[in-house]
Parts: sequence; C-alpha cells; structure tokens
Amino acid sequence: MALAAALGIFLLAILGTPLFVILGLAAMTAFHMSDVQLSAIAIEIYKVSSQPSILTIPLFTFAGYMMAESKSPQRLLRLSDALLGWLPGGVAIMGLVVCAFFTAFTGASGVTIIALGGLLYPILKNEGYSEDFSLGLITTSGSLGLLFPPSLPIILYGMVAKVDIDSLFRAGILPGILLIAILSTWAVMNGVKSTKINKKLIWGDVWVAFKGCIWEALLPVAILIGIYGGFVTTTEAASLTAFYIFVIECFIYKDLDPLKDIPRVVKESMSLVGGILLILCCALGFTNWLVDEEIPMKILDFMREYLTNKYSFLFFLNVFLLIVGALMDIFSAIIVVVPLIVPIAKEFGVDPVHLAIIFLANLEIGYITPPVGINLFISSFRFEKPVTELYRACVPYFILLILALGIITYVPLLSLALVR
Repeated sequence: MALAAALGIFLLAILGTPLFVILGLAAMTAFHMSDVQLSAIAIEIYKVSSQPSILTIPLFTFAGYMMAESKSPQRLLRLSDALLGWLPGGVAIMGLVVCAFFTAFTGASGVTIIALGGLLYPILKNEGYSEDFSLGLITTSGSLGLLFPPSLPIILYGMVAKVDIDSLFRAGILPGILLIAILSTWAVMNGVKSTKINKKLIWGDVWVAFKGCIWEALLPVAILIGIYGGFVTTTEAASLTAFYIFVIECFIYKDLDPLKDIPRVVKESMSLVGGILLILCCALGFTNWLVDEEIPMKILDFMREYLTNKYSFLFFLNVFLLIVGALMDIFSAIIVVVPLIVPIAKEFGVDPVHLAIIFLANLEIGYITPPVGINLFISSFRFEKPVTELYRACVPYFILLILALGIITYVPLLSLALVR
C-alpha cells in the first residue's frame, strides 16, 4: 500500500500537480500509515499563522512589487550611473548594485530581470560590453540581493529553521558585499577593454540624481537603523516600509494610481505570497512526520560512514544544495530541505546562522545553474534568446560565484562577524 501511494504521488508530481498538493498528499499519507491523526497537519498550519514574523512576508513583498512597477528603477539607475559611471566597468557595477537592491525586496522571483533587464541591456550594449557579458550580468543579478535585508528568503529560512531573523539579516551583509565585490572585479576587467565613453564624475549631476530618488535611496538605511537601533521590530519595519513605499509612489512621485495600479500590484504580489504560504503549510506537516520518524538522524548515521569531519560535510552540502537550487525554486527548497539538514549540520558543529548563509548562497547560485536554473529561462524569455546562449553567457559568473561560495563556506567569520 505504501509503495502504491508513493508511486501515485510521484506520478502526480510528474504530471505537473502543484507542489503544495504533492506535499499535502505526502503528509496525509505518511500520517495515516503511521496511525497519527491528520489534525497534526492542521496544528502545523496554526503554528505558522500564529508566528508574528509571518506578516513580514506579504508586507515586504508588496513593497518590492510597488517599487518594481513604478519608475523607481530608472531613478536609482540614474543615481548609480552618476556615482559610478566614470569608473572602468562602472556601468556594470551600477547594474549589480541596483539589481541587488531590488532583489532584496522582491525575493528573486524574476521581477528584477523583468523590471530592470530592459533598462540595463541597452545601456550595457551602448557602453561597448559584449552580448554574453551583458546577458550574463543581468541574469546573474536577478538573484544577487538574496543575502541582504529584508530578503524574503532570509525571513522564510528563519521561520522554518527557527533562527533569529535579525541575526540572519546581519549575517548576510558581509557575504552579500563579497559577492558584489567579486562580480564587480570582473566588471572592471571587462570595462577596461569594453567601455567606449570616458565619463567624468560630476558632483552636480550626482546631487541632482540623488534628489530625484532621495526617498528610495534612504529606505535601506532607514530599515537597518530602525531594526538594529531597537526602534522597531522586523514586523513593524515591514509595515512601515509598505506604507512608506505606497505613499511615495502614489502621492509624491505619483508613478502609481491608488485606484488603478495598486489593486493589480496587490494581486500579483499576493499571488506569490499565497503560493509560498500554501507550500509552507503543507510542507511543515510532511517535515514534522520526517522528524517524528527520525529520518534526519538516519541520514546522519548513513553520512557518518563517508564523511569524517565538518569540512567534508560542508563540501558535500554545497554539492547537494547546488543541485537542489538548480531543480527547485528557493522557497520550496527552504521549506522542504532545511528541516532535514539543520539537525545534521548541528551534529557536525556548523553554526545555525552560518548554515543559513551557506544555504542561501547556494540557492542564489542555483538560479543560474544549468540546465534548469530559473533565471536562465526568465532571461531567455525576456530577451528572446535561446536558453543555450544564456548557459554560455553565465559560465564566468557561475565560476566566480562558486569561488565566493567557497570563501563563505570555509570562512565562517565572514557570516558571523556582525552577529557576534
């Protein structure tokens, strides 16, 4: 009977049944065959809904979508160009920074590539960058800000793994900067030979551009000061951010119409949030069964036969997570995989906060990992290019990010310095 149920669920998955249905069926089947009442799943759903931090997910997502639908990308690109455009590779660095900013708010859902790709691509081409460099940079940047607050995957990871979200926000800052720094070095190397126009730094232009986007440019600073200064909680910061973005985009810049545009933005952003929460609720029931059956401990006992120390475990973990990141979206991966690896990592002495950054960095790279990294297909659709061309364009970026991942994995101080 168990085999028949497993085969039936597997068949439904192959036929494209939504993930939350598959996880819900798996949980109900597992509990039923273990003679556990199905109310255990409802209890897990109640636990999720009762967490105060659950409110941060829809609020930050709504704020990010409002910014993406407004003219905020153009204003921030103008400021970044005025500040960095005179450097060799400055335009590319500008793209990396602005994309990271947007991804931090939209959660690497593809919105960054859609919203900024059409603006950045002609700018990069006009500066003399090659087709492969431009496509690779935009595709990679679509998931570059995952480690920066108020990243939605960080919040979700903290909820699932029961790790302090404020600590995760702090832990991701230095590794996130490292990723941008390494990719910026590559941009400078290409900028030296590719840039056509020699610009100059003109402070008057910088000031004009800053005044044009001052309300948005100060937002990340305000969020960090508010949270880490002890003035607001993470949930309060999310509420204030959503209200703040609503006011400036609708009534100060007037990019969005409160009656025409906001309902559409609410629908699009809450569709993403609804999908995440459905998967979360169903998956937690299933992972609860896995824990009850001591599946993580059985996996640990098996791994101990082949992995003798913390460092070999981290190497294996990176390989495993790169595969997971290439096959699953980050939200599903967090919900399904995190409860399995957290107790195993603890046995090998990996700090829970450090583990979170390793996990998220891997999944960030997974977005551009062939053959099915989601950013590859989004860029293919956005720029009307064969996906094989995107594979080739992203190879240098993939190698650089793997280098950064090695540093993040084996230098835990990078993740823990601001936490401790």
